[in-house]
Amino acid sequence: MTDLVIRALDASDAHLFDTLPDPLGAREGHRLTRFRPEWLRVALRDGAVVARGAWWGGPDDTEPLTVNWFDVAEGEEEAGAALLRTAPWQVELELNPPGTWREDPALRAAAEARFAAARAAGYEPLVERFLYRWTPECGLPRRPGRLEYRPEPDDEVFLDALRRIHSVTLDAHALLDIEEGGPDRAARSDLEFFHWCPSPRAWWQVAYTPGGDLAGIHIPAHNPSGPCVGFIGVVPEQRGHGYALDLLAECTHFLAARGAGFVSAATDRGNVPMARAFARAGYPVTRERINFRAPRG
Repeated sequence: MTDLVIRALDASDAHLFDTLPDPLGAREGHRLTRFRPEWLRVALRDGAVVARGAWWGGPDDTEPLTVNWFDVAEGEEEAGAALLRTAPWQVELELNPPGTWREDPALRAAAEARFAAARAAGYEPLVERFLYRWTPECGLPRRPGRLEYRPEPDDEVFLDALRRIHSVTLDAHALLDIEEGGPDRAARSDLEFFHWCPSPRAWWQVAYTPGGDLAGIHIPAHNPSGPCVGFIGVVPEQRGHGYALDLLAECTHFLAARGAGFVSAATDRGNVPMARAFARAGYPVTRERINFRAPRG
């Protein structure tokens, strides 16, 4: 087998990125994603692309936040591992196969080849997630009308709510933050994400019961690709009443009233209560996401 050449692309040769087959339909999944040419890398053998990776960050980020497109040609798992291993950025990896990838033998083989390459590069599986996309054709979910929603200008109110929400959580990323720095780190990580989103700070809302007790928070947002459910969280003492659906319905109405032609969202497969709320609110699963933790150290 001939030697492997790994290199970054630039605006003049970014077209090379598109020369590898796309069996998992990543191009369709990323039709609204803006990639920077200088954050695209490929592995070539005999001049042909046998592995590719697209690192991604927001418009104002100076370093990428994730690898959110990664492909290997058949039998080239080690080339894919080398591509990841030699990259100047060691960040979380996201793979977004179609929701049918487990049942379709060809899709499953393609996905598992990418998983194998990531593991060979030192990446560790973190969580599997559902990706959702609501559109007006889905119909607006019914608002139960059980909670009162208020804007809240004080970040400390949101930090306190997030600490309480993450004290009992099923979210894998929050659990990782808690493992590494406690509930305060998980809360501050979420708050940083809310501020990172280009949507107005005034959109964040706190929800209260009719008796005036805090029920939870919801964050209608825009990420760089468009409108999204930034966060839904119910404090532990208010769980068991189905308030996640109330918050999700309010978040959806809020974004739709501001002209959203779609609303994207995600939740962990293991977060059964939240997945149930998305299903009841009429959010269809469009793809899945497998997150891999970057190599330690």
